[in-house]
Amino acid sequence: MTTDSPNLLPEGFRDRLPPHAGRQAATCAEMMAVLSSYGYEHVAPPMVEFEDSLKRRMGDGGRSGLLRATDPVSGRTLALRSDITVQIGRLATSRLADVPRPLRLSYCGPILRLRANQLRPERELSQLGAELIGSDNVAAVSEIVAVAVEALEAAGVEDITVDFTLPDLVEKLAEEALPLDASKVDQVRSELDMKDAGALTAMVAEGYLPLLEAMGPFETAARKLRAFDVGGALKSRLAALDEIAARIEGKAAITLDPTERHGFEYQSWLGFTLFAKGYSAALGRGGSYKIGGEQGREEAATGFSLYPDPLIESAVSGGQKETKKLFLPAGTLPAKAAQMRKEGWVAISAIGNGEDAQALGCTHILQDGKAVPLT
Repeated sequence: MTTDSPNLLPEGFRDRLPPHAGRQAATCAEMMAVLSSYGYEHVAPPMVEFEDSLKRRMGDGGRSGLLRATDPVSGRTLALRSDITVQIGRLATSRLADVPRPLRLSYCGPILRLRANQLRPERELSQLGAELIGSDNVAAVSEIVAVAVEALEAAGVEDITVDFTLPDLVEKLAEEALPLDASKVDQVRSELDMKDAGALTAMVAEGYLPLLEAMGPFETAARKLRAFDVGGALKSRLAALDEIAARIEGKAAITLDPTERHGFEYQSWLGFTLFAKGYSAALGRGGSYKIGGEQGREEAATGFSLYPDPLIESAVSGGQKETKKLFLPAGTLPAKAAQMRKEGWVAISAIGNGEDAQALGCTHILQDGKAVPLT
């Protein structure tokens, strides 16, 4: 019979040690500084809420991913959040309901996934993002996409790709351009999402087949989509895409997959995913959506969520600029120590005899009032 180590952590969880924990704090601070510079004010909702409150806002898709526990105080079921965006919606429609719109909010914190996947084996993740509440027009989406790209750039990410999609494309076309029975709309969306031309033909929805070709680099895909849009049903959407793409031109590669639906079940007219060279999974996603308020009222919004954990691992494994660490021998005056810290040094004071400066990670030692490199 074996006994688990008292230091064992659950699957999908881990400790962050130096230098990873420090890099995590620095990376998130760099990205949040970008959001702040655009006027997105930081909010910090709690890690745990009542389950019924979270479930009402998450819809069917996210309910099965909540880890639950019973609150010994109220006796009600609690749930650990798996997404912060829904909490932002709660704040916007309750405590911040009377704040003038557009309302710009940002957040950064941990989330918990009940189950991991192959690309993301961690169950505790960092989520960072921004929400612009009160508008989902072209100007709002353009700002959100630009802020997301700039936040990744601030974290040192290069070769960024933004992939656009049109989540309500089938519904829009089914209204007049390519009429569909209401019972077939979801099936056509699903077959387009899976790129299954045979299934579309079998269900007599051949009119939607050209959409499978309208994907790839933005200019090429948009041109094919315009050629397909003979009746002009998508004219305004395509003009909006052009304007949004122009905002990030030169900062990121842009692609278009108009029928992509996975992960965009709650977006309205536009969604986007953020990728970068060297990362196997998406670094974030966003788009326009509706926030459900009191008495069935809805409010337009647009936003994005980034998942910075892969950036932290990449930054540490890729090597970072060496931190200047200065060893202060016993007897160093506090005023001198303060001066060196103001000059940018990480100053480590001796608190006992026989301390080894190099073993403590120091690169320099204070001698005769000056920082001298350790050899």
